[in-house]
Order: sequence, then C-alpha cells, then structure tokens
Amino acid sequence: MLAMPEINHIKKLRNIKSLSINEISKRTGFSWVTVKKYADGDQLPTEKIVEKKGMMYQEGWGEIVIDWLVEDYALKKKARRNNKNIFEGLQKLGFPGSYRTVCDFIKNEWKEKMLDQSDEMKEEYERLTHPPAEAQIDFGITEAIEDGKAKDIHALVMSFPYSNAGFAVPLPAENQECFLEGLKMLFNQTGFVPRNLRLDNLSAAVVKARGRGQETVFNEEFLRFANHYGFEAQACNARKGNEKGHVENKVGYVRYNFFTPSPVIRDITHLRALLFEQCKKDHQRLHYKKDIVIADLFEEEKKYGLALPESDYPVFKQSMVTANKYGEVRIDGALVHVPKSYHYGKLHLILYWDHYKVVSHNGEVLSTGPRLYMNQTREIPWQSILKNWKQKPRSIVYSRYFPYLPGRIAYYLNINSMKLRKERVEWLLSLIINHDMQEIDEKFYELLPDEKQFDSSSDDSTNHPYDVDWSIYDSLQPTVKAGV
Repeated sequence: MLAMPEINHIKKLRNIKSLSINEISKRTGFSWVTVKKYADGDQLPTEKIVEKKGMMYQEGWGEIVIDWLVEDYALKKKARRNNKNIFEGLQKLGFPGSYRTVCDFIKNEWKEKMLDQSDEMKEEYERLTHPPAEAQIDFGITEAIEDGKAKDIHALVMSFPYSNAGFAVPLPAENQECFLEGLKMLFNQTGFVPRNLRLDNLSAAVVKARGRGQETVFNEEFLRFANHYGFEAQACNARKGNEKGHVENKVGYVRYNFFTPSPVIRDITHLRALLFEQCKKDHQRLHYKKDIVIADLFEEEKKYGLALPESDYPVFKQSMVTANKYGEVRIDGALVHVPKSYHYGKLHLILYWDHYKVVSHNGEVLSTGPRLYMNQTREIPWQSILKNWKQKPRSIVYSRYFPYLPGRIAYYLNINSMKLRKERVEWLLSLIINHDMQEIDEKFYELLPDEKQFDSSSDDSTNHPYDVDWSIYDSLQPTVKAGV
C-alpha cells in the first residue's frame, strides 16, 4: 500500500494534469495496476474487523478457558488454576491443541488485559548454595472437598534444594502436635532424615526468634524431637524468607499443581495417599538446572542422609484439667462432656494431633474423641454458583464446582438440552435455600417434583425435565462403601 503523499501525487497527475495511466506509470515508476487503482479508485476508509481464527476461537475452546478464568477470578490467587491445570482440563474434554496454544490464548486474551502492573522494587538476595540432605520445611494453607463441603488443609511441605524433590502431608492445623506428627510422616515418606532442617520461626518450634546478637530459642519439645531424629534445626532470620525460598516456591508448586482445583477426598488419610503419589510422580521430571531426573538425584541424596530411628517419637501434649459441675472439660476451647468426671478432682488431658483422651489418675480412659478442628468444614456457596449456572447452563459440566456435586445431582444436570439444564438448576435453587446439597442428594427422590404437574401431552422423554431412569445411575453405585 502506498503512502498518502504518493497517492495524492498520482491523483494530481491524473485529475489536474490529465495524464494517462501509462504516462503516470512511467513518471512514478509504479506498475500500471497500482496507478490505475489509486488514480481512478476512491480511497474511502472502511471498518477493519479482524476475525480471529484458530481452534481457540472457531471451535469454542477459548470460551471454555475464559469461563474458567472468569470463574477463578473471584477466588484468591492461590486457589486459581494455572496454565497447566487449564490445559489438562481441556485435554480431558478432548482438546486437540498444544499447551503453547493455550498459553498464547491466555496471554493475549486475559493476562495482558487483567494483569496489574506492580511498581514495587525487589530486594536483591544473595544466592544460597545447598548441600545434599539439607531440607526446608513450611506450611501452606489450601482446601479440599470432603462430603460435599470445603475443608481447610494445612499442607506441611518439605523440599530438598539439592535434588528439587518435594513431599507434602495434609494436616488439620499448625499446632505443635500436628507439626511434629507431620515431620514424622515426611521422614517415613522420604525414607531418611535430613541432616539439616531449615524452617521459619514457627510457633510450634520457636520460642524466640534470632535478633540483637542472640540465637534462636527453640522450645523444649521440638529440641527433644530433633535430638531423637538427629537433625540440626536452622531457623531463618526474621523477615528473611529468601533463606528458605526453595520451600516457599515448592509450597506454591504443590498448591497450584495438586490442589487446583480442590481435590475431592474421603478423609485426610485418603488425601495423604493422593499427595504422596502426586509427589512421586512429580519426581520423574527433569531437574530445572541439572538436566537429570529428580528421582535419580534424590536417590543419590539419600546416601548423605541420616537413618530413621528404630522407634517413632510419640507426639502428644499432656496437661491436668478439672471438670466443672456439669461434668464438662474444656478441650480446644470447647466444653466436652466427660462421663464420670465428677468422681475425680484432677484429670489427665492428652492431646494427639487428631484426637484426645481424658484419663483418670488410676489410668481409666473416661472419654476420647476427635480434635475439634478435625470436623471443621465450610459450606460451598452453592446458591451463588447455581445462579451463575442458570445464566450460563452450557458451562455447568466443565465448571470447577461440577465434580463437587453429589452423584445423583451431577447425573441429573449432565444432559445435552440447555433448556432442561436451566430448569433443573432453577429447581435446585428453590431447594438450596432450606436444604444443603448433601441433604438434597439423600432425599432426592422425595424432593423431585410430581411429574403430573407438567404437561403430559408430550411423549418425548428427552423433552421432559424430570424423566430420568435412575436405575441406570443407581446400578453404577457400589453396594459396599470403598475402604479408605
């Protein structure tokens, strides 16, 4: 395309000096076709609408990605899907494209428009070197779905900077009992004890952080635990997270790759097994710098570690308590009734990481039960989710929340007709006000509307919003509950 001064010159030669196309072509050096186009043609502006092409736009895959990104944008950043999660989710739906195609689409259609620019200056840190059998430890909070409800998970992550291997165990809290029990689990998973263990100033281990020329003061129980396993504890300086930057990165890696979206679990033991398998699978990739498989590096690193002791360290906290006049003892901030506690003046309260027991002075176990935090869950905000699904019924089956639906309800919504999907979502919305999702699933047959209230003149079962052959679904259910 010619520039405007050249176009104006051609127009002037044609219209003012009345030169022929051949003459103008000779004078300007442009081809006859080009001269003809600009000399006699009208150069009117037109709207330029670029039609985006490719499978992400023409086959609808981009719409699914945008739906996921919009859905995740309402969540905290650590709970959002990353590019890898999105690509794997698309593959499950039959996506034929590459990971790079997905990354480019997200960059062009989302990140460049939504990403906030940060003006903060980053402090330059000294690069630390790490010998074999040195580990770093830290907690990261995430969530899982158990019995249709969200449950906070405190993942204790141990990383080995030398090999880039990482392990994680789920725990219900970050108190000392959970922390020490989690370390035991991690040592058993790795098969050895690291010689040095670098950690933040966790209250479960540290009484007083390093400062003003004084060394870190660890609490006695943690030191006793460290002496039993033989490792040397190294606490970071205050506000120097770069000193354990490897595990902080690993915490984020575990969260984005293993907990996004939130996994559906039977219990915390089930989640522990899932995490261990995920970590072992992750060790099959190449080290980011050494170009050696992480599992091979980790096997070499084991040679430098400490052997596990012959006996596990018993983790518990014991204190003396007194029952009130109602026979109640305060455990984890709540009053718990303890049978026959009024017979005794003082009782022994023994707290383990997942349960407690109350024992009399003569050794009789008067009460036992789970720690209060073991059963703490949050309701999934189904009402707002269903409202969004009502507006976009197409997005239901690939929503991050769809796997969290109880079986009958998921089967009920997984139909091709968008009209029927919307009607069924409306029915769920009318029930969720007074029932939770698990209750709707358990009383599903009772709560289904009477079919007689609908137009019976239509014999097409595919058009009937409640004509479902539930024997097909129920025949898929196990008759015996699977073991943990």
